[in-house]
Amino acid sequence: MRFNFRHILPLALLSTGCGVESSLPEQSQVGSEVGQQEQVGEQEQALSMRLLPLLDFLVEAGDVRLLGDFTREHVTGDIYHYRVRVQVGPDAQHDVIGLHRVVREYFPWQPVSAPESAFLVHGDAWDFQGAFMASTLTSAVRTEQSFAVYLAKQDVDVWGIDLRWTQVPLQTTDFSFMKKWNLGTHAQDVGKAMAVARRVRTLTGSGFGKMNLLGWSRGAQVAYAYMSAETREPASQRHVSGFIPVDMVFKFGPEAETERQAACVRAQAGEAILAQGRYEGNLGGPGAGLAILAVGQGAQESPDTPAQPPLPPLPYGQLGVALGAATYSFISAPVPYYHFTAGEFANGALVGFRYVMAPQFFDFLASANPYQSLREQVEGDELQCGTSSLPYDDYLKDVKVPVLYVGAAGGFGAYGEYSAKTLLGSKDVTILRAQRDLDRAAEYGHADLWLASDAQAKVWEPIYKWMKKH
Repeated sequence: MRFNFRHILPLALLSTGCGVESSLPEQSQVGSEVGQQEQVGEQEQALSMRLLPLLDFLVEAGDVRLLGDFTREHVTGDIYHYRVRVQVGPDAQHDVIGLHRVVREYFPWQPVSAPESAFLVHGDAWDFQGAFMASTLTSAVRTEQSFAVYLAKQDVDVWGIDLRWTQVPLQTTDFSFMKKWNLGTHAQDVGKAMAVARRVRTLTGSGFGKMNLLGWSRGAQVAYAYMSAETREPASQRHVSGFIPVDMVFKFGPEAETERQAACVRAQAGEAILAQGRYEGNLGGPGAGLAILAVGQGAQESPDTPAQPPLPPLPYGQLGVALGAATYSFISAPVPYYHFTAGEFANGALVGFRYVMAPQFFDFLASANPYQSLREQVEGDELQCGTSSLPYDDYLKDVKVPVLYVGAAGGFGAYGEYSAKTLLGSKDVTILRAQRDLDRAAEYGHADLWLASDAQAKVWEPIYKWMKKH
């Protein structure tokens, strides 16, 4: 992993200006445009003076190339969101990820010094912003009501990745380039992105300390794969100080034999699809996120209109509620009564959501990405089946960093605890359970961890306190 010098300046601009500046809805910029432009010039000059002594250090940061599309968005108060597209392989069109930073600024374009940091990996369907900053994509809740924004307000330097498939344009029809994209591919991309993040943090005054790695859903499987691979690196080249897998099963334990066998069935079906030459989508068909998008947009715009085929002929609003609170009715549920968000029931009938507002959740659905590579999903099922020879768990026993497993009782919940407690070599494993002691069908859901009205107190604050303690 190596930098060309001409790529260092754009990377540093993740924190020091010269990109496209914008503001999220209903937010105001801090300071005048003229003042900001003057400040940008001052920061560019200061940056150029700092680059020379750091050049030797930065040259080893990563085999990456900046593709532009750099933006800086005002979120709320003194918190800003930076993002840029990064090439991480030989194919400039497809080997591309998104890189995000959410951080406080003490004056325009200059982040605060933030020794505490976190790197976030999203799961299926949703990218970094959709998963961890959903409040910035809806007017239904306060902008502050997102996990990444909450952490930034606590002086945590928040970074994250958009996995490769999130960058695929809607008009794409040939997905052969996805053929070899798997959990290992994404794990390598996470490593490259974390290498960049740590060096930019050093350049901007936050030091070269290691980062907490949090992976949610499929992102947790990617993070497990990365943690295993990282143990093969010298200690000086490892990036993770603490590991936080969130609501996912890497491997089922012996108490979940029924669920393990179901994963084997899904894995076999997935391998058959791959053998037929389809590399995008999921077991339900191509266009992994198109149905989610259609439901979200329909529920927003025409909630009383019956959905169009191949969707069930329910009114879009009713369908959106069912997709959120009775997710298990639409997919081959990996665990019993798996759902995104807890439902409100009356006389046994689903009548709404318990912890999120309907417009908020419909906006969340509408922020899904249209496509996703299939192979990592099949590999995820194969890992849960436990009969494959995939390499992603080969060195998990060598993972010694502190671990926090976070489970939603209506998502994967306790089923994910076996992997965190048994597969890893850490002696410091903490379990955080988001639950209400209700029937599983009404329990805290997979996405409630980030969307629920009480998620800050129930989930985010405990994660932050664990990070500060470790």
